[in-house]
Amino acid sequence: MEEKSNRIDNSLMYPGVIITLLVGVLLSLFPEKGKAVVNSLFAVLTHNFKWSFLLFGLFCVIFLVWLAISRWGDIKLGSPDDQPEFSTYAWAAMIFCAGIGIAIVYWAFIEPVYYLNTSILHTDVGAQKGLAGELAGMYGQFHWGITPWAIYALPTLPIAYAIHVKKIPALRLSAACRGVIGPQADGIVGKSIDTIVIFAMIGGVGTSLGLAVPLVTSLVSSITGIPGSFALQMAVLFVWTALFTYTVWAGLKRGISMLADLNTYVAYILLIYVFLIGPSTFILNTWCNSLGLMFNDFFKISLWTDPITNGNFPESWTVFYWAWWVAYAPMMGLFVARISRGRTIRQVIFGELVYGSLGCWIFFAIWGGYAINLQTSGTLDVYGILKASKWSNDVTIVAILNTIPGAKYLFIPIFTILCFIFLATTLNSAAYTLSSQVTRTLTGDEEPPRWNRTLWGIILGLFAVGLLSTGQLKAVQLSSIIVALPLMPILLIMVFSLMKWVKEDYGEILGRKMIVIAPEQIKKSL
Repeated sequence: MEEKSNRIDNSLMYPGVIITLLVGVLLSLFPEKGKAVVNSLFAVLTHNFKWSFLLFGLFCVIFLVWLAISRWGDIKLGSPDDQPEFSTYAWAAMIFCAGIGIAIVYWAFIEPVYYLNTSILHTDVGAQKGLAGELAGMYGQFHWGITPWAIYALPTLPIAYAIHVKKIPALRLSAACRGVIGPQADGIVGKSIDTIVIFAMIGGVGTSLGLAVPLVTSLVSSITGIPGSFALQMAVLFVWTALFTYTVWAGLKRGISMLADLNTYVAYILLIYVFLIGPSTFILNTWCNSLGLMFNDFFKISLWTDPITNGNFPESWTVFYWAWWVAYAPMMGLFVARISRGRTIRQVIFGELVYGSLGCWIFFAIWGGYAINLQTSGTLDVYGILKASKWSNDVTIVAILNTIPGAKYLFIPIFTILCFIFLATTLNSAAYTLSSQVTRTLTGDEEPPRWNRTLWGIILGLFAVGLLSTGQLKAVQLSSIIVALPLMPILLIMVFSLMKWVKEDYGEILGRKMIVIAPEQIKKSL
């Protein structure tokens, strides 16, 4: 259903815009101090609270698997006669593209190369090259697999239950907390929760832009021969802003869903191409081995804090990723809840965990396996290029892509298009959910005002221009991670709210024992 005329909650809209502008201005005026403060906070939080991030990630997995297989898994998120609004394929495509975006394209090639030269689980990289290579394949599957998607799925269910079952006319995290905080959801407590969420989403988008714009600028430069520059970055950003602003203006069915479908088809082409022309047997063997290692040591790697040697691997990778997923979780929860009306709790949980994890595993299996083979076979010293370029991931990724047959005239141009579409699907989802957050009333089948979601698209683009011009994208990325710490207790409140609601609404029905009398028994009694 299209939006009604404007129900904008200015008490959320203005703080959200002001915070966005204030952060950008402060970072521009005091770049070094701002960066130092954010880096210090991040170091303290990841070291002192790494145990909490790791426990929270494991809790999300265990709780959601239990919930899915429990009697509560049959509860439909909607009225009894509600049917899913989107096909399973379109639904899964939107979930995957919104949740991962360009990050999977960026890290799938380069992340395993870091692991190959890092001491993981106390391996000696020099003496245990074989084990280091196997762990490099495994950790990509772990960091982009079940746990991240469980973190995404956790807020989805309370929000979906609030808008589709309880019929609370607000697509916000505060509405999903109402089962615990009651009327405070409409007061200062609820406003504080929603403001934190807005800031986290904007910071999360800054993280995506920080990965995307330099990479695509390097790709365009390699195709056209145009030297990389700030002007080229602005041109890339302008095209991106126009694309995702148009799709968010068009709405869910005519814009976001169609773009997500296109995104998956382009990804299929590139993945299949690399698999066929690359070391196919090596890729399959490495993937199979990686999954075995991951499932065998899942609890060990989920809780590894490295407390004695403090090698900094958990903080730099696992804790960073878990915090990043938590920062993005509100956006994903709001977006997936909106598109999941008519599905059961079990379908939503397994949909996110299975479709999301499988999609990421395939990217890391094929593209990550290709990069590992380049390094271990001696075909290309990827780590040497990374080190020589002063840890420039963009330069290194372009070097990897250039080893693929038909790179300059076929693979890299299509790869660049995929990057554009991937980030656009994430950003239009962000603009859509930001608009939903500041809309005063919004039922489960309505869309936020078109003008407002378009405005948020433009704001995100302008915000990125300011950050790129001052080189402060990194600080905003880290600030979004810092917001993840207060978000964790909010997400737990949402879990308690959900369980309170389902027990109140369905506890007696689902707990009732059913007695079935067979027809032949009725005949005998007669």
